[in-house]
Amino acid sequence: MIALKNPKALFPGLMICIVVAFAARFLADHYNAPTMLFALLLGLSLHHLADDKKTLPGITFAASGLLKCGVALLGLRLTFTDIGSLGLRTVLLVVCGVVFTIAIGIILSYVLGRRIKFGILTGGAVGICGASAALAIASVLPRSETRERDLAFTVVAVTTLSTIAMIAYPILGESMGFDERTMGILLGVTIHDVAQVVGAGFSVSEQSGNTATLIKLFRVTLLVPIIVILVFCLRGERRATGASVFPLFIIGFAVAIVVNSLGILPDMAKSVLSTLSTWLLVVGIVSIGIKTSLKSLSEVGGTAMIIVTLETLFLLVMASLVLHFL
Repeated sequence: MIALKNPKALFPGLMICIVVAFAARFLADHYNAPTMLFALLLGLSLHHLADDKKTLPGITFAASGLLKCGVALLGLRLTFTDIGSLGLRTVLLVVCGVVFTIAIGIILSYVLGRRIKFGILTGGAVGICGASAALAIASVLPRSETRERDLAFTVVAVTTLSTIAMIAYPILGESMGFDERTMGILLGVTIHDVAQVVGAGFSVSEQSGNTATLIKLFRVTLLVPIIVILVFCLRGERRATGASVFPLFIIGFAVAIVVNSLGILPDMAKSVLSTLSTWLLVVGIVSIGIKTSLKSLSEVGGTAMIIVTLETLFLLVMASLVLHFL
């Protein structure tokens, strides 16, 4: 509404988010660390801007509109042909990994006295695609006082664990005697973020890297059914908080997959839009960081980290056992 009535009001806050996003990318490139993590940390350090009436509209727009556009454009990275090339057994492994990880997150949240929605958020982030999944899932959860705080925590947690996994999982796979293709499947099924999957896969071999990347992108497509299920299950709460009945960005995500599968976009346009998607997500993470205070983040509690860690270990153990015995 703000964007339609007064676009100029968005400029100060939006420009700050964009500048900080470039700074995060610069630091990530020079220190070989995840861009998303730097974006969130830099955003957290600028929390005072969330109280400024001049910058708040643009920051809010980046945290909602731009973020959702970035998620929608992720669909341009995959085609139906890619999915078909994985094989039924691999597809079933990926689907089961996502579903069971979310289920474990819900169970752990209930047992450890946290909200069920926290388990959905963290389980989806671990099971699907790290920070990107966390952003998408958080955007369809009913609004609450803790939603943005929980999202910021989840991004930090899954990015940290994903970086550790990028180093440790190839060593684990080698110790289990996995060949290059099986190693790629393990990495693609279990590591949270796309960048870390690519890094881990190609550190083993080109075949492992290609396999891991393809499987990871298939995990990203599972955002569509998961979001649809969440919207259906939470439709009453979403209406009560004024949220739309169905998020348009998920329709955009599905359309992007179809467009990419049909091959109607020139390679140059697809490359530009994929890069734009990455930048929109980074800008969105910056805005989430700005809107989250460090004090509120510290209130999440140690049980939250236990939940995310156990979800990560569950996914690793499940995939390792399936690949080892089957």
